[in-house]
Amino acid sequence: MLTHLSIRDVVLIERLDLPFSPGLTVLTGETGAGKSILLDSLGLTLGERASAGLVRAGAEQASVTACFDLLPDHPLHALLGEQGIVIDDPREPLVLRRIVTVDGRSRAYINDQPVGVNLLRRAAALLVEIQGQHEQMGLADQGTHLDLLDSFGVPPALRADTNTAYRAWMAATAELAAARATMESAAREEEWLRQSVEDLSTLAPQEDEETHLAGMRQSLQQGERRGEAIAAALAELSPRDRRSSGPAAALRGASRTLQRLLPPPGDTTAAEGADRLAHEALGALERAEEALGEAETLLSRLAAEADSDPRLLEQTEERLFALRAAARKHGVSVPELPGLLAALSDRLAALDSGNIRIGALETMVRERRTRFEEAAGLLSAAREKTARRLEGAVTAELKPLRLERARFFVTLPTLPPEAWNARGREQAAFQIAANPGQPPGPLAKVASGGELSRLMLALKVVLAGRSAVPTLVFDEVDSGVGGATASAIGERLSRVGQDVQVLVVTHSPQVAARGNAHLRISKSVAKGRTETRAEPLSAEQRREEIARMLAGDTVTEAARAAADSLLQG
Repeated sequence: MLTHLSIRDVVLIERLDLPFSPGLTVLTGETGAGKSILLDSLGLTLGERASAGLVRAGAEQASVTACFDLLPDHPLHALLGEQGIVIDDPREPLVLRRIVTVDGRSRAYINDQPVGVNLLRRAAALLVEIQGQHEQMGLADQGTHLDLLDSFGVPPALRADTNTAYRAWMAATAELAAARATMESAAREEEWLRQSVEDLSTLAPQEDEETHLAGMRQSLQQGERRGEAIAAALAELSPRDRRSSGPAAALRGASRTLQRLLPPPGDTTAAEGADRLAHEALGALERAEEALGEAETLLSRLAAEADSDPRLLEQTEERLFALRAAARKHGVSVPELPGLLAALSDRLAALDSGNIRIGALETMVRERRTRFEEAAGLLSAAREKTARRLEGAVTAELKPLRLERARFFVTLPTLPPEAWNARGREQAAFQIAANPGQPPGPLAKVASGGELSRLMLALKVVLAGRSAVPTLVFDEVDSGVGGATASAIGERLSRVGQDVQVLVVTHSPQVAARGNAHLRISKSVAKGRTETRAEPLSAEQRREEIARMLAGDTVTEAARAAADSLLQG
């Protein structure tokens, strides 16, 4: 509910801070005192149009701040959360603020966070409804009528069942649409799809195959290079060309030549030193020949162990290059080829079995639509009964409000199938026939301003507590009536005030006497400037104000006695 309204430099108001309490608060004052300025100020915080004319003469800007206390589960918290406005503690006051500069520009804030006027209006629609002589908010909006009708007496289980059935129907419809789109796409590329699946199936790519083949190729290449090196080394030791002499032959030739230099055994003519050196050289040649033979043996063993398979390397490279070519063709990496084959196979299978699946989905859609129509039919029947009860309840409230010739109607126009939704197959519209023989029409177009305000009051009496909006504002709902009708209006405003906060601008003492709180709006001139003020009244001040409303400028004891009677009643 509204707890505080702070106004700065709006038209005739320089500075005004007003507290508000639960229940019914009445605002009274002489004509022209500035009650409309107060409502215009509140309207600014609710997103109504701003203009430079609202800025008090001599001021640079006007500002209005409205504070609200809300329940933790109020729907406004969800709306603000969707817009990124986080309220840490939902029990904290909610503050709406609007600033209008002298050039007519305006800024809006929710809890000191700047917001657009559209969001401000959406938030305000969940906080305050205004029923006035010239403008209606809330019940005049047909978009609210279906929820209000349902809240009046439609079983929640029927609404929940319809909602569930509709969502199931829509889910099946979406699945069918997706299946059809998939099949149409697959059909357009069927030839390519079948060839791709055939080629990839023949290739049969495996998980991590590229890594394995690349490693195997590198190992085979290294083995081939190793074998070539060993063979070259063996060729150097033992040339196959007989015309070439290898190191072994050279060593043997050197040994034979050296042996011829040695004297025969028993020959003592040779020099002893030369003989010794020759024998040493011959021994070295023999050892070199033995080492060379050992090296040749070892190299032969290495050659046998490193016997590489050139065909295996060729096959490995062919497989690796085939995988990479397929990956390039399809625009994927080699590791993605198995997944691509699976995906293309699924698409081909979907094409092959698509008609069967689509047929099954079509059956599901028909069954779920039938289920929705059954649930929606039960909901429609319950709404029809509830609408007649609501018509009777509201019509019964019209006579005491001097609308005895008026008739209230609830129509339930059926929506076309394409407009069916989770709320059912119809919308609701509250209508009024102001006079006998007059066809019913929308609330805001058929009734006059005063009639419409009283009609809204009748609706609020019947629907009290069923709306999430915690604050109602009635602007001169008693216009043009008095006596018993004014008393009936006051009594009903008091009843509504037991469920929600009600603010009413009134000229009727019968209505003013029903208030739980009373604000008097007055206008005065000081230092050549006119200023509007508002003050909460004490019990004695209320008595004097109601007596003034009864008697006029001169308050008599009889008027005070009449005021006492109204206050006690």
